[in-house]
Amino acid sequence: MTRRSKHASSRPHCRSLSTPPPRGWVRHALADSVLLIDADADLLQALGEYLDGIGYEVAAAATSEAGFETFDRMRPDVVILDLHVSDVGGLNALEQLKTRGGSVILLTEQGESESAVRAMQLGAEHFLTKPVDLNHLAAATARVCEKVRLTHQNALLRARDQEHAGLESLGVSPAMRDLGRQVELLAASERSTVLLTGESGTGKGWVARVIHHLSPHASGPFVEVHCAGLTTTFLESELFGHEQGAFADAKERRQGLFELAHGGTILLDEIADLAPELQPKLLNLLETKTFRRAGGTRDITVDVRLVAATNRDLMAEVRAGRFREDLYGRLSLTALGLPAVRERSRDDRLALLTRIVADLAPQMPGCPSATSAEALDRLLSAPWPGNVREMRNVVERAMILARGVGQIGLEHLPGDLRKGGGGGAGGERRHQPQALAEVERIHIEKTLKFHGGNRTRAAQELGISRATLINKIKGYALDL
Repeated sequence: MTRRSKHASSRPHCRSLSTPPPRGWVRHALADSVLLIDADADLLQALGEYLDGIGYEVAAAATSEAGFETFDRMRPDVVILDLHVSDVGGLNALEQLKTRGGSVILLTEQGESESAVRAMQLGAEHFLTKPVDLNHLAAATARVCEKVRLTHQNALLRARDQEHAGLESLGVSPAMRDLGRQVELLAASERSTVLLTGESGTGKGWVARVIHHLSPHASGPFVEVHCAGLTTTFLESELFGHEQGAFADAKERRQGLFELAHGGTILLDEIADLAPELQPKLLNLLETKTFRRAGGTRDITVDVRLVAATNRDLMAEVRAGRFREDLYGRLSLTALGLPAVRERSRDDRLALLTRIVADLAPQMPGCPSATSAEALDRLLSAPWPGNVREMRNVVERAMILARGVGQIGLEHLPGDLRKGGGGGAGGERRHQPQALAEVERIHIEKTLKFHGGNRTRAAQELGISRATLINKIKGYALDL
């Protein structure tokens, strides 16, 4: 923030501290971030200087729209929002911040108790009246940060439990149990780079998340990047960021995903498609833990674990001259191969099917999780060329079709599965994707309408990235 004065107490909209803030506030605030949204530049300056002085990372915005953009980029622990922010109104801004997952402290004027009560009903964590008492501000901010921290820690514990259970459901055969042990060992090995190989749909992304959640740095971010289908310039900007003016559309400095993943894990999916021009830059990052933004001159240091995934033979890509041998050598030091579903034992398939149903059931109330003996036999005997992803899609579709029936039967399975054929062969491969696509199209359309066409919120609810949602909207030609 731009600093103009160290004396916030001289401003009429703040009351000075009668005593210094407790040491605990400063200590806790070191890793906490605050976003201020207020049209009053003097108040932004005063509060920002104070919060920065006791150890918080502070960002400020003069309008709610600018605040939303900053929130999406920064993901702050606390938002301090003025009720009278002018462009959309404080209560509307509060609702939008809550849908984004924000924890909000509201600033009100004297005598606005009715609005304060309404704000608490809408989910505000606390409200403060102006002039702002800095003692109260420090206490409220510390309490909300502690609540956010505890919520995050509880979520991490639940995620760890789920990932441990997921590893157990990999299978019961010696080969799959050994794979589970290798995943746990890799997760515990701090920052070693991991290369995941296997056919499309074998669960490489899931294993990457397991490695992250079971690692000592599970509290850091997990960032997933798909390298395929992106231009070199765009992917470089996404991964490494850019400085203002680095290229025609670079109107401001932007952090890259490696910076945003600092302290956590980044998954580079489809690594074989990484542009040759970017491969030396990635190799340098792996060797030195530093990189430069596009157009930058300063080295940036990051502490991030890389997990790379591919469904191609990287050694063949090296021989063809499309992938650097030294980068391949660095990535393949610790490699894990995930078997196709058809290569797994029947008992392993049953464990996989059980996990899929257990994952889907809480999201699909009223849909059965039981399966008839005939349907179960077809599900376990199919070759599944689309692997785990295809099995999950078929099971989800069957659960939807069997809603209210009590169990999944043969009649709820697609194409050749009903006739005893392969899960993805012949007629089933022609018919099943169309049926699943129709279910997905309807679900996306309903979710978008529920959120008033807001693609960011719809993508969050659907559990996909905004870019993926936009591609699906185009693919289904949705008219919203």
